[in-house]
Amino acid sequence: MGKIKIKKNDEVLVITGTSKGSKGKVVKVFPIDNRVIVEGVNMVSKHTKPNAASPQGGIIKQESSIHISNLQFIDPSSGKGTKVGRLRDEKSGKLVRYSKTTKEVIK
Repeated sequence: MGKIKIKKNDEVLVITGTSKGSKGKVVKVFPIDNRVIVEGVNMVSKHTKPNAASPQGGIIKQESSIHISNLQFIDPSSGKGTKVGRLRDEKSGKLVRYSKTTKEVIK
């Protein structure tokens, strides 16, 4: 299990699967399972029983998790998909993420 290079609030592109080509923002990351939930991607229908919150019950559409290998980070400067690398910052000495196509540090 390697380091996950996609974080919460990153803009990602789906490169395979039923939602291929769609873009969205990462809502939640599950690092142990190598999965993330992306806003508006991989929608599933969930059947709910009636309860106090929704007395009618019914079918709800919600996002399901998607594997990290099916996603590609979108570079903020170019707007295209890119790979993400890690390097040590000279000033602080901390590891930072950078775009492999434009070589810019990702905030």
